[in-house]
Amino acid sequence: MKPPVAARKPHVHTEHGVERPDPWFWLRDKASPETLAYIEAENAYTEAMTASQKPLAKTLYDEMLGRIQETDTSSKIGRGPWRYYTRTVEGLAYAIHCREPADGGDEQVLIDENELAEGHEYTKVAAVVVSPDHTRVAYTIDHSGDEIFTLVVIDLASGDEVDRVVGCSAGFCWGTTGHDDLFWRELDDAQRPWRVRHRLLPGGAPADDRVLFEEPDDRFRCGMVRTPIGRHLCYAGHAESTEYWLLHGEGEQAELRCVQERKEGLVYDVEVGHEALWIRSTDGDDPARKAPTFRLYTAPFDATSRDDWQLHLDARADVDLEDVGVFRSFVVRQERCNGVVRLVVVERDSGAEHEVAMAEATYVAGLAWSPEYDGAGFHYSYSSMTTPPSTYRYEVPPRTSRLLKRTPVPGYDPSAYRSTRLEATAEDGTRVPVSLVWRGEGEVPKGVPVLLYGYGSYGITIDPSFSATRISLLDRGVVFAIAHIRGGGFLGRAWYEAAKFHTKAHTFDDFIAVGRHLIAQGITDREHLGIMGGSAGGMLMGGVINRAPDLCRAALAMVPFVDVVTTMLDAELPLTAGEWVEWGDPRQRDYFDTMLAYSPYDNVAAIDYPDLLVTSGLNDPRVQYWEPTKWVAKLRATATGGEVLLKTHMGAGHQGRSGRYGYLEELAQEYAWMLSKIG
Repeated sequence: MKPPVAARKPHVHTEHGVERPDPWFWLRDKASPETLAYIEAENAYTEAMTASQKPLAKTLYDEMLGRIQETDTSSKIGRGPWRYYTRTVEGLAYAIHCREPADGGDEQVLIDENELAEGHEYTKVAAVVVSPDHTRVAYTIDHSGDEIFTLVVIDLASGDEVDRVVGCSAGFCWGTTGHDDLFWRELDDAQRPWRVRHRLLPGGAPADDRVLFEEPDDRFRCGMVRTPIGRHLCYAGHAESTEYWLLHGEGEQAELRCVQERKEGLVYDVEVGHEALWIRSTDGDDPARKAPTFRLYTAPFDATSRDDWQLHLDARADVDLEDVGVFRSFVVRQERCNGVVRLVVVERDSGAEHEVAMAEATYVAGLAWSPEYDGAGFHYSYSSMTTPPSTYRYEVPPRTSRLLKRTPVPGYDPSAYRSTRLEATAEDGTRVPVSLVWRGEGEVPKGVPVLLYGYGSYGITIDPSFSATRISLLDRGVVFAIAHIRGGGFLGRAWYEAAKFHTKAHTFDDFIAVGRHLIAQGITDREHLGIMGGSAGGMLMGGVINRAPDLCRAALAMVPFVDVVTTMLDAELPLTAGEWVEWGDPRQRDYFDTMLAYSPYDNVAAIDYPDLLVTSGLNDPRVQYWEPTKWVAKLRATATGGEVLLKTHMGAGHQGRSGRYGYLEELAQEYAWMLSKIG
């Protein structure tokens, strides 16, 4: 079967005197029968080219499903007179949200996502929140994958629908009363949350709801949160600047007061205690006082500027303060040192602090949902590359951890697997960590297939955590590796800032250095190295194979952000304006030149590429479907070698298929393709 060929139609972008031919620009027309016919032809071609892999994909799917305890219950978290949890049932694709009386009694089903999904190809329930008085539940739901949600409120006594708001953002919070009001986020034409509206229930037309806050700057996204003590915080921000307001008063008379007005470079966030605000800040707007990581401050409720803040803990060059949990009798700092997270408890009465003991040397931990502000302990999550996800309850006195729930993995024996951490050296001498996991005893095996994963943007940390689906690779002799490259947050905020704007190329160079290190160490070779990444990690894949096409045998690029320059010049697209603070604004010549040098689509060359599988979602609002579609068309027309396949999900968005079975089927197909190349 011959691959589809997308027609060339003359189109030239001209910016800053630079012409960029784009003969596949027409694929942006989603309503065009020609566009849809081409995408369907690509799907048919991929189906035909992977037909021989279907038995392996089915085997992988069965294995992955077999490692899921299909009927299971999450840890039960107490909040007031109830314990809240979710559970799953064998054969049902979605979660069921439940509660039971804390003093014993029958279960009450709050929301059954399976019922909500009936008749829909795609279903995403983004948030489920019970009202402060426990009498109503609200949730947001999306049935297309475009991330435009509907907010629904249900009365728990009768089961009747109380209210709904169509066309809002995923996030919301309950208001200042028991169950009669809430705050929701309105979207603008670019799907940016730009207004916080206060809604009295049951409401009328959403447009008539009181506008509590409006954000005119299209780089900023805004929202509202209800804190554990019942106070509300409004926020607006992007990666380089944030601003918070504390809500004072109740009802229609409530008003917002700014904690510290926004300044370019000043990134801070706020937690609310019973006695004060707790503020994490970089002080990055002032070169004289900018911290290498975050400082921790306290401030009175009526604070209106940084002049009202009191330094509680200064920044430390080797420790990144990631999060702060505030409780009545203690405070918990979530810190990262050399890529390893630690939880430090500070007892308010004595000021004594201690670190929560962890079971392994290399692990992933973090503060988890702990709704009881007045409690004597808190919850935290824990896992490692060999330990399944776990939830613990930590009691401050007597400093003990109690396992509440560990995700069961039928048939899994953790003693059969090993993990370690290595370092590669980038071109500029920077040491880049890489985490590996494999099946077997002793040291990392040699001469085996390796699947190398990377992301490296937004300061997002890809931690060395557990994956039950990954076991199917490990059991086939594959070593799975994670490259903790610059642009991510593995080594703190400075690690993130070291690969953005004009230094973004460090992200690609670091990943290539890790791949070459694994080959140099004899762990694998080019013919048995596969690479993968999604979204911004898909951009990473495109940048890497342009720069080092000889690095690997195969690359998997999921919903890849590859047409960087063109997208970042189109402010009408969702996310674009807000993304200027991550990538730069190409309307300025210096940023344009930097982006153009690494944009995967703009740098496709007449060279032999590794085999490539690309995935896309027709309804994706984050990476528009045409980016991977145009990229594949250009690769087909330009590359001198390498298989190129495109799989577009016609009824889904950025996250691919919904439901746990759809997700497993999709992943099994991707892994089967990769194993056929490197296995």
